[in-house]
Amino acid sequence: MLIRITEYLDINLEKEMWCCNRCGAPIWDARESYKKGCLIRDRDPREIHFPIGPSKEFNFSFDPKWMRIVEFYCPGCGVMVENEYLPPGHPLTWDIQLDIDALKAKHGVSAGRPRGRPEPAVMQVMRERGSGAGRTVKRGVSTRARRGGARPGHARKIKKRSASRVTRSRR
Repeated sequence: MLIRITEYLDINLEKEMWCCNRCGAPIWDARESYKKGCLIRDRDPREIHFPIGPSKEFNFSFDPKWMRIVEFYCPGCGVMVENEYLPPGHPLTWDIQLDIDALKAKHGVSAGRPRGRPEPAVMQVMRERGSGAGRTVKRGVSTRARRGGARPGHARKIKKRSASRVTRSRR
C-alpha cells in the first residue's frame, strides 16, 4: 500500500520503503531518512541567486563561503525531491521521520518488518558497476529540466554532460 507523504515521495508500507511518486522507484528504507538513497548535488548559490546590484561585493546573492544549496534527486527518474540551504560542512538534515508501525496500524497493514526486502535502485546500480567504498554514483539534472521547462529527451542530454556534479549520499 502506497501512502503519499510529499509531492514526490510515497511510502510503501508492505515493503517499508520510500518510493518516488513519479516513477515508483524504491529509494531507501522508510525507517531511515530518504536522503540516504537520493542522488545529491551540492550547488554554488550564485548559480541560482544571481548577484543583484551595482557592485559584486554588496549584492543580494548568498556568499558560497557561508551557505550551500544541496539538491536531492530520485535515482530512478531524476526528479528533484527536495533541496536544502545549509552552511558548508553541516550534516544533511533528517526532515521526515515517521512512526511506521502506527501508519501500518492505521491503514490495516500487518505489523513487523518485511523479509527479503528488495534492494534500492541506487544500491543495485552501484553493485552492477562494481562501486567500491570510495566510488559514487554520478548523475545530473539540469535546472531547466528540474523546473519542467525542458523538452522530453533534453534532460537526458544534460544528464550526460553534467555527470560530475551529482553524487550519492554516504550518510
